[in-house]
Amino acid sequence: MSSHDASAAPAPRPGVLLVPGWDDGREQYRALVRELSSRGWICRTVDLPNPSWSPAERQTVTRADNLEDLLRAYDALAREPAVVPDAITLVGVSYGGYLAAFASAMRPVRRLVLRAPALYRDEDWTLPKEQLDKQDLSVYRLLRLRPMDNRALAACAAFRGEVLVIESGHDDTVPHPVIENYLAAFEHAQSVEVEVLEGADHALSHPDWQRDFLLRLVGWLAGRASGAQKP
Repeated sequence: MSSHDASAAPAPRPGVLLVPGWDDGREQYRALVRELSSRGWICRTVDLPNPSWSPAERQTVTRADNLEDLLRAYDALAREPAVVPDAITLVGVSYGGYLAAFASAMRPVRRLVLRAPALYRDEDWTLPKEQLDKQDLSVYRLLRLRPMDNRALAACAAFRGEVLVIESGHDDTVPHPVIENYLAAFEHAQSVEVEVLEGADHALSHPDWQRDFLLRLVGWLAGRASGAQKP
């Protein structure tokens, strides 16, 4: 390669794949992309069911479908010329956190950030998500579960990278036992840190809670940006 070609090659940059929650609006993710991009990260957002999708579209999609969507988005990000392919960070929110846990066992992932990660039974994997029994799900999320009991937790048990788990202090959708199950599963992770957004609900419905999440996420990633550029 000539010196001219070498100078034209893009400098390696860390990549972040944002995995939204089910039916999340996209403005908060656009804000995350703007903030992280300004700090040198290359960001992409997985296109999961959101308010722009029709009710008919949301009623037919399955967890299997959405995991495939996530993996395709990951592969597209990893192919970006400037992205270090083995230093990608996944940031998953709620349902997106659940899917990100699976993906961490299926693709190279350096860091995993889970905000209020949801948890579902292994059964009915190919049933449309909207048809899952919500009452049964509420009961399931109060159980103490081990990696052998749940495939998402099993993926977490196999993860060897760095982990940040962010919990909402007043979360009626993902109760504290779910967070405890995830944390206990990361027994082989390089490091595990936990942050609690005091007073926040699951959706971060107040702008202050959204800013708090952004600041904690950016703060955790800030010291890792340069390291993410190295193999």
